[in-house]
Amino acid sequence: RKIIGFDGMLISDDLSMQALDGMFADRTQAALAAGCDAVLHCNGDMSEMREIADTVSYFSDKSVDRLQRALVLIEKFETLDRQVALERLIELGIN
Repeated sequence: RKIIGFDGMLISDDLSMQALDGMFADRTQAALAAGCDAVLHCNGDMSEMREIADTVSYFSDKSVDRLQRALVLIEKFETLDRQVALERLIELGIN
């Protein structure tokens, strides 16, 4: 996060994909220490989810701010007029 100067909402990849070594608590701590605001766990194994849940805490104030900014951006794109956007791309010579 610091090296690339990214200050947006950062979510880990699925911790059950084995990209990181160690117990799920270790993987969770590593992802958070790397700057992730949240971690993903997608395989549905309840014992793994409990280990992760026991490791995380509430979002920090910075993470809440990042999440709020991300939600504003999502709202903008949800109201995107596809036809207007395509016409603008053509106007710019991007097709």
